[in-house]
Amino acid sequence: MGGVDLPRVERAASDTVTAGTANNETSSCTQRTSSRYFPYGEAEMDYLRGKDAKLGAVIDALGHVNREMDGDPFSAVCHHIVAQQISNAALATVWGRLLKAAGLETAHGTDAGTVGAHIDAPTILALGPERLQGCGMTFRKAEYITDFARKVDSGAFDLEAVCTLPDEEAIQAFVTLRGIGRWTAEMILLFSLARPNIFAFDDLAIQRGMRMVYHHRVITRQLFEKYRRRLSPYCSVASIYFWAVAAGAVPGMRDYAPKKRGT
Repeated sequence: MGGVDLPRVERAASDTVTAGTANNETSSCTQRTSSRYFPYGEAEMDYLRGKDAKLGAVIDALGHVNREMDGDPFSAVCHHIVAQQISNAALATVWGRLLKAAGLETAHGTDAGTVGAHIDAPTILALGPERLQGCGMTFRKAEYITDFARKVDSGAFDLEAVCTLPDEEAIQAFVTLRGIGRWTAEMILLFSLARPNIFAFDDLAIQRGMRMVYHHRVITRQLFEKYRRRLSPYCSVASIYFWAVAAGAVPGMRDYAPKKRGT
């Protein structure tokens, strides 16, 4: 199979502004992957095939799935805050304006992705919340991004140290930031730090993909944890395939969720 390319943006069930290597779950910010796509290969695919025949059939049908990375962790945090509760089109516009205001552009122009966009704390602080809001984001989001930059710049939030923590400890550190919930923290670990074993229960698209692959009507927490144990230590790779299925990459697969009344 030639593999497929999929867009990067998902949405969690409720993660809004109101609220390395495959064998090593830690990775520093400076040693993060430079790959445009999430790094995995035949070893991870073969492991998942051996653990789960139904997921293995999906892997065989799709081949390698290219999933774009977010870039450096600081930029990723800012990007995720901007992205909350707006459409992909609006995100592309606001993010592009922010990069232009900062004198930056991504490797693919000022689009919605963060690949190649290395925004740093001094740049955000120099812009200030008023100019950030002028890019089209809410003032609350501008405050959250400025607060994050201030904490990184002062050392109150040691981003480099957080990037070296085990998965759960890193997640708990990120959720102390204003505007960052658990799902956002998990996506930062997966798509900025390339952690191999991230599995986000609150991701609606992952749950949809799982219902489609396994023919479940509902993905309960208990059922989700059963699959986490089965697919570990490559839950990130499994997530990429569930996202692909949810997006319609495998013809003929359908969602087994109970139909709502009146539909």
